[in-house]
Amino acid sequence: MSSFFTAPAGEKKRKRASANEAPQKRVATGKSTAKSSSVKGPAIKSRPAAPKKAVERDESISGSDIDSDDGDHIEREDGSEGEEESDHEGETAAEKRLRLAQRYLDKARQEVELEDEYAFDAEQIDRDLLAERLQEDVAEAKGKVYRQLASKLDFDKAAHTQFRWNSGTVTSVSVCAPYAYTTTKDGYLTKWKLQDLPKNQWPQTTKKKPKKPPAPPKKKPERVCFNRANPAKAKDKTYQGHTNAAILTVRASADGKFVVTGGADKRMVVHDAETLKPLRAFTQHRDAVTSLAFRRGTNQIFSASKDRTVKVWSLDELAYVETLFGHQDEIPDIDALAGERCVSVGARDRTARYWKVPEESQLVFRGGVSEKKSHKNRDQAVNHDGTMDQVAMIDDELFVTGDSAGTLSLWGINRKKALFTQPCAHGIDPPLKPTEVSADANPDESVVPTPQPRAITALRTIPYSDVILSGSWDGFVRVWRLSEDKKKILPVGVLGSSTALQQLDQAEAQKQKEEAKQKAKAEKEPATASSGEEQADDEASVDGSQDKKKKHESGLIRGIINDIAIFERGNRGRDGICIVVATGKEMRLGRWKYMKEGRNGATIFEVPKVARRAGAKGEESDEEDEEEE
Repeated sequence: MSSFFTAPAGEKKRKRASANEAPQKRVATGKSTAKSSSVKGPAIKSRPAAPKKAVERDESISGSDIDSDDGDHIEREDGSEGEEESDHEGETAAEKRLRLAQRYLDKARQEVELEDEYAFDAEQIDRDLLAERLQEDVAEAKGKVYRQLASKLDFDKAAHTQFRWNSGTVTSVSVCAPYAYTTTKDGYLTKWKLQDLPKNQWPQTTKKKPKKPPAPPKKKPERVCFNRANPAKAKDKTYQGHTNAAILTVRASADGKFVVTGGADKRMVVHDAETLKPLRAFTQHRDAVTSLAFRRGTNQIFSASKDRTVKVWSLDELAYVETLFGHQDEIPDIDALAGERCVSVGARDRTARYWKVPEESQLVFRGGVSEKKSHKNRDQAVNHDGTMDQVAMIDDELFVTGDSAGTLSLWGINRKKALFTQPCAHGIDPPLKPTEVSADANPDESVVPTPQPRAITALRTIPYSDVILSGSWDGFVRVWRLSEDKKKILPVGVLGSSTALQQLDQAEAQKQKEEAKQKAKAEKEPATASSGEEQADDEASVDGSQDKKKKHESGLIRGIINDIAIFERGNRGRDGICIVVATGKEMRLGRWKYMKEGRNGATIFEVPKVARRAGAKGEESDEEDEEEE
């Protein structure tokens, strides 16, 4: 039989209906319709269909056409209605591509003008800024690094705000602006509303100048709602929430619909992001769920567990997809970006595995191989093979890992060995005292063990950029950047180092004022007492400077950094970035490290952009003043 695709070109033309015949309703051709047409039966009168607009077949290059029999208008994203199609009726595929490209360029031009307030030259916008924006979009689509943000962000001047509540160790944090979600070891999932930037908190609604000064900006986030695990429901198979106290990880979807948590009860629970009500609990894992990672821009999620497997889920259907096997030990961390790829680390098997889900294959990267050398200096730590505990993807071809030996490593998918390794990234713990090691009255110093490096307990990157953040228990979030040749990791600095010094200086100044008041009171007493007090004041000033140095060395963050979350302020990070750090007295997956002085809570860092325009403008004004003189 000849069909539409096999018949000659002359027979493909449809015959026009005669004037006497009534228009018939078009029915989709198929097996069922073919069979029904061959069966003889009473003739059924076809109801006249509403006339439709003739649209060419190549019109649907950007999606399927939607016909509305009722004549309702369909609203577009840009606010126009479905009647706009009538203006472009009969255009070819090339004309439509040209029209869509022009619309994209107009939208990109508006965004570029908003980002750069000083972009007055239209020719410069068209040639330079738009070309750069198009290159960034193409690089993002290809999954390569395209943004150099390390030089544009002022990490030293980052303002920080600490907040805590009556909870256990905070194990994980995730952000879907303007909300943040935290989990704790005592079973709490909490939703927080982060505050806007100070310039956006109290907008002026009238043109008149207000008589009263504006209220001080809010810094600490507001708790919206929370949900807690219920151990009493451990034997209830129909219960859709967590049944064990420890919730180890949390991730929020990009569209703000779902919040997913994994716990020590072997469950992965999907919550409604608005109310934190449990929607579905998956129990396919055979051990604790240790890490989660959303595929960027979708509701596909990867879960890692202590049962040595990685599972793939689809939250749109709330369904299980498949399981990935390969690791020989528990999987403490996993990360993913836009492609159907993910990277996981296997703790004591010392491997990082790059999973290609559609191809059902994996690339194995073996780490932890280091030459052990004897060091004469006891204060220098001996390099040893640590467990791979942290991983973060930079783009679709590069990722970084952190291990318990404090080594930060850069990997590429085209090479089995690490491209670069940074040992002791967070320094070395101070050596123990002989009395803390031995029970003897006068112990020998030889019994003191070699100081060990601080493990990397948290690792995060800004996707498709050169910024890398790492955390440990040294009290700081350290910032690294990817080199231009993409073969090295270079140190940038520490989050909020200059602001920390300013706060210490303010505290020291206030302390000196109090001491001055005490001196004024002491002057009224006899001179014999004053000489002794002067000596005591000198000793106190020396002790105060030492305390200041110790406070600065102890860091801004008190406790172990268990997780880091990042989101950009403004359109494409125009107003900087916000970093949320989860801290606790214990480590996320165990208690082999405990800090009495630590705090269970979180810290928010607001990182501004480098003010280059203001500096250039100030230099120009200074030069003009000198010329006038």
